[in-house]
Amino acid sequence: MKIRRALISVSDKTGLEPLVRGLTDLGVEILSTGGTATAIEAYGVPVTRVEDVTGQPEILGGRVKTLHPKIHGGILAREDLPEDQADMAASGIEGIDLVCVNLYPFESYLARRGITDDELIEQIDIGGPAMVRASAKNHNRVTILTSPGQYADVLEELVASAGEVGFATRRRLAGRAFQLTASYDAAIANWLAESNGEFPEHIVMTFNRSFTVRYGENPHQRGAYYIERGARSHLLSMVDKLHGKDLSFNNLMDLEGGRNLLAEFELPACVIIKHNNPCGVAVGPDVRTAYVSARDCDPVSAYGGVIVLNRPVDPELGELLASTFVEVLLAPGYDPASLVALTRKPNTRVMQNQERRRVNPGERDLRRVAGGVLIQDRDTESEEREAMHVVTTRQPSEAEWGDLLFAWRVAKHVKSNAIVLARDLVTVGIGAGQMSRVDSVRLSIEKANVPIPGAVLASDAFFPFADGPEAAIAAGVRAIIQPGGSIRDEEVVAAADAAGLAMVFTGRRHFRH
Repeated sequence: MKIRRALISVSDKTGLEPLVRGLTDLGVEILSTGGTATAIEAYGVPVTRVEDVTGQPEILGGRVKTLHPKIHGGILAREDLPEDQADMAASGIEGIDLVCVNLYPFESYLARRGITDDELIEQIDIGGPAMVRASAKNHNRVTILTSPGQYADVLEELVASAGEVGFATRRRLAGRAFQLTASYDAAIANWLAESNGEFPEHIVMTFNRSFTVRYGENPHQRGAYYIERGARSHLLSMVDKLHGKDLSFNNLMDLEGGRNLLAEFELPACVIIKHNNPCGVAVGPDVRTAYVSARDCDPVSAYGGVIVLNRPVDPELGELLASTFVEVLLAPGYDPASLVALTRKPNTRVMQNQERRRVNPGERDLRRVAGGVLIQDRDTESEEREAMHVVTTRQPSEAEWGDLLFAWRVAKHVKSNAIVLARDLVTVGIGAGQMSRVDSVRLSIEKANVPIPGAVLASDAFFPFADGPEAAIAAGVRAIIQPGGSIRDEEVVAAADAAGLAMVFTGRRHFRH
């Protein structure tokens, strides 16, 4: 189709000047609106303002400018239908063959802190999506551009084809256009639904592919990382890879687990993840001490793990980390000397995290199942000491309280059945993913790399029998924190009292399947 007349109205002016110059050189008449027309005039390129075509100035502060028959008739008219051509002639409508539109930046505004509803509403584009959809619907005749990344290829085709764009290109661009409007509307719909705080009848989620990975969990599975459109932040937002191989599917899964657990702590902390479970967690006076303590919880599992820190890496810690095998290292910063040490290992992925925004507390947790999806609230809440109840005769000491609260926060991020042993704000042993809770207790004791006496224990759900606490008591555990709620709670508490153990009920469980 020969391009004779183009309508351009863009929020993002990237690549605008070479596009309009290229179209003008091909003899294309350019129509435009508001700020886009002003920008084109500044380039010294001839442009006809839409209000001169419609005879109607922009009104309502720019809310209405292209919603007019002379615009939408020019886009939607079918060239091969005599009735359409008669209508156009009767109404004085000229055809529009190319439309270039990108939409108001609703999603980028949504990601801003402190944005008001009124400000967001003004970023909901109406005329833009209407033109995009009209152009894509009539792609038999009209070319629709929705991204600066499309401009160069279309100009190249126009030059090579004496001002024409082929049907295959128009159809491909139409598909991209409907993807854009669908995802744009989804972001708005989800924002409105979330503001009601309920699970809506329909959930519309769209994702943009960020990159593909070599394979999924296993080499025979394909894999890719997608970012949800409209999300305030995401797993890799404000994260830079400074060194090493590309991230794998499993690396990304482990980073998700590590970052979520690390967010529980304000003091210098280290989390080491292996196969999406923490194998060592510690809080310390400094991040180097925290790393050593976390590593020593289970040094065999820590080898080749994903390490997440909440303080910058200094030269001494850099050398220490470089002396072992680390799959991925994520920290908020690195001393240049530490990078010299860390980059000696060609495969270690060294990641710098500068994201300071919290995950949206209203964000949903999704699990794919056959033919559908399970959706729930994210388990982001952590119970405070004031809401907990000591159910034994012996009260925990202040040091034990600190360890109990630490272990409880870690247990929330361990796969069920989850048991965490801790002492001095360091995990001592972790039992994860067992079908029996008492087996998780035994595994945590077996995994302990240091003597257990004096440690505390956290269980993500209640003990159905007294056998779990009895195994912990026999190993030297002095205090237990658990949700409570079993029909045998009295037996469990009696076993604790008989051993002089302190036991705390939180009243809430934290399964992680």
